[in-house]
Amino acid sequence: MFTFTQRLLVVSTAAAALTITGTGGAYAYWSTTGSGQGAAVTRTMTVATESLTAGDAAPSKQLLPGRSADAVIKVRNPNAFSVTLVSVAGTTPPSADNGCSPTGVTFRDATGLRTGIAAGATTVVSLPSAVSMSPAAASACQGTTFTIPVLIAVQR
Repeated sequence: MFTFTQRLLVVSTAAAALTITGTGGAYAYWSTTGSGQGAAVTRTMTVATESLTAGDAAPSKQLLPGRSADAVIKVRNPNAFSVTLVSVAGTTPPSADNGCSPTGVTFRDATGLRTGIAAGATTVVSLPSAVSMSPAAASACQGTTFTIPVLIAVQR
């Protein structure tokens, strides 16, 4: 009977030693500190809109009073990496090339876009139904071209 008690004591001591060692390792892991140095370099990312030229693209619908039409923009990515166009927002009211007024033209911001533009590439992007014209537009605005200043947002 004495031998049985001695074995039980040895097994209990070994289990307690393993538990203490495991706890000490966890404590050391969570309480460790360190220091070091790092460096980073930033570069400027540029993207620009360009004027459309004949043959670039044409909207699928013509702009008429009381209706909407597609807006077409041309985006140039001069960077050495690709970017994704994520939004296009109008910055000031559209103007008519012939000076007619009131134009009745408005631009609806486009968000949630996912248009990839390769490094060094220029891409023509169509924004469906982004431009509309009020029925109150001046008759002199018929057949003219409208300039719509926009701000584009891209992500790398």
